[in-house]
Amino acid sequence: MAHNHEHEHGHQHEQHKNNGSCCNDDNHHSHGCNCCSDSNEETEEMNWWKPVLSLSMLIIGIVMSAMDVHWFQNGWIKLAWYAIAWLPTGWGVLLEAVEGAREGELFSEFLLMTIASLGAFAIGEYPEAVAVMTLYCIGEALQDRAVSRARGNIKSLIAFRPDHAVVVRGDSREIVNPAQVKVGDIVEVKAGERVPVDGSLLSEAAPLDTAALTGESVPRVIECGGDVLAGMISIEQTIQLRVTRPSSESAISRVLTMVEEATERKAPAELYIRRFARVYTPIVVCLAVMVVLLPWLYSLVSPSFSYSLSDWLHRALIFLVISCPCALVISVPLSYFAGIGAASRRGILFKGSNFMDVIAAVEAVVFDKTGTLTTGRFAVDAVENLSDAQMATVAAIESNSPHPIARAIIDYHQADGQLPTTVKSIAGYGMSATVNGQSWLVGTTRLLEREGIPYPESLHDKTGTMVAVAIDGQYVGHILLKDVIKQDAVHAISALKRQGINTIMLSGDRQPIVNETASQLGMEHAAGDLLPQDKVEHIRRLKGEGKQVAFVGDGINDAPVLASSDVGIAMGAMGSDMAIETADIVIQTDQPSRVADAISLGRRTRSIVKQNIAFAIGVKLLVMVLGVLGIANLWEAVFADVGVALLCVLNSLRLMANRGD
Repeated sequence: MAHNHEHEHGHQHEQHKNNGSCCNDDNHHSHGCNCCSDSNEETEEMNWWKPVLSLSMLIIGIVMSAMDVHWFQNGWIKLAWYAIAWLPTGWGVLLEAVEGAREGELFSEFLLMTIASLGAFAIGEYPEAVAVMTLYCIGEALQDRAVSRARGNIKSLIAFRPDHAVVVRGDSREIVNPAQVKVGDIVEVKAGERVPVDGSLLSEAAPLDTAALTGESVPRVIECGGDVLAGMISIEQTIQLRVTRPSSESAISRVLTMVEEATERKAPAELYIRRFARVYTPIVVCLAVMVVLLPWLYSLVSPSFSYSLSDWLHRALIFLVISCPCALVISVPLSYFAGIGAASRRGILFKGSNFMDVIAAVEAVVFDKTGTLTTGRFAVDAVENLSDAQMATVAAIESNSPHPIARAIIDYHQADGQLPTTVKSIAGYGMSATVNGQSWLVGTTRLLEREGIPYPESLHDKTGTMVAVAIDGQYVGHILLKDVIKQDAVHAISALKRQGINTIMLSGDRQPIVNETASQLGMEHAAGDLLPQDKVEHIRRLKGEGKQVAFVGDGINDAPVLASSDVGIAMGAMGSDMAIETADIVIQTDQPSRVADAISLGRRTRSIVKQNIAFAIGVKLLVMVLGVLGIANLWEAVFADVGVALLCVLNSLRLMANRGD
């Protein structure tokens, strides 16, 4: 779907294109360095024999020179030795440079390395010429392994998608591809197997491992009739479920789609680095040429200045090697990639790395109440002036109603009282019944008012959902029910406060109920009696104050406000499809504390990106200056280039170190 945030933040969707230049496309690195592999298809495995052979011959050549081996002192033999040492790694880089030039990417990293290496041969620095290519390819291999580790975290999600389903047809069992399962079919899942499609549980209550979808380590017990999602694992028993969605629309398919799309949407820093590399590389080549030409021109007007072509060419080569922007081009996308992967393990799905930047800047988080901070299920909070026998009778009357309030009362007290002889449902008011010759009314205070039955005025001051009870025209007591606050909600609000974020609640419930819930959670602001358009207006008002706003919701009515916020967060476990589709981030658990985790992860990712940019540019500028001044040599430039790239990659992978809950 066309997402409003992508337009609003200026992050247009980009397809990856491997253009043969790692300086111009981070995707090249994510697929391995072709200069050290036999084919483009070989993406994960590095042909280590190539850099090992080059490095071995390089070391042997240096040792023979140091030991003054007689036959090795011949210039042609030494050139041949180092040329052979150069071929395993240098030839692949040279071919990449040529291929890049054919595709219009002349100023690539491969061109810089080729110029530096061949230039070193031209001025007689044979060991340095081999070292440029050998250390570069070793660095590339180590970087590729690190990148593969980050990609492996995303790819591991594919394992959560089952490859078969057992469909029950009468007394027979048929094994089919999940894509062939139809809505309404009955599917059987044995203990230890993964659920292939979404469905409704037909078996008795069963514990299921939901870690693949929610990141929760504790199994969840699902009752008969409850939703079972694809990717869950039946732990103790064989279960059966009736399919409610086709395989293509299952929970695990949606997770995979979201993660795949997230890796393609670029953050502002990532897009900037890619544009920067395209402009930066030709500028560097021009500056390297000027390092050679300007001193020569100066020597023409100042005879006292001694100019040596080989010396200044050597300095220009150092400048070229250290100027390669690969540390930035690799580490910045990798940081976001690692961040998305780490978030997915926590049950937090970012729909694009751009939203990691947006959430990192969030100053206020606005929560919907029902289903987000509360369970959305009623529970009896208090019973006033009703005996156990009377409660049992009320439960017996309510057993005739499918209403959630009736279910809550029945869960609270067994329906073992006197059975009513007649029961009548009064829409919008409650129930009337005849029990042992007595007339019972069970419902709202408006039901009592309609029947002209007086009741205490203090009932209007109660916060919660009121069920009043009258017998033979006399008020006898009431039951107070409240929406249960999620156990994790208090922790979520306190965690956000520690991060310096304002927390606000918006709800369609009555203001007294909203105030009480906000007080229990420790929230600063709360507004009730709101329609969806009123919530949107609140968000616009906050944004008008210059605040970066995130909204967290789960219902269909939350879709407009999710879309209007800077970043919309949907509670995916219980949330509606509309809310999940509209949101920018999906929390796969029912834990609102994951919102604080998402913000923390976004801030850590942004911080690491900034660290990598500052460190890479700082070190490169320093070695560039030292190289031009003749202080740094080509060896130091190569080590600095490879070392900076590796350190930045390792710094990015710190995001994957903390696996969360």
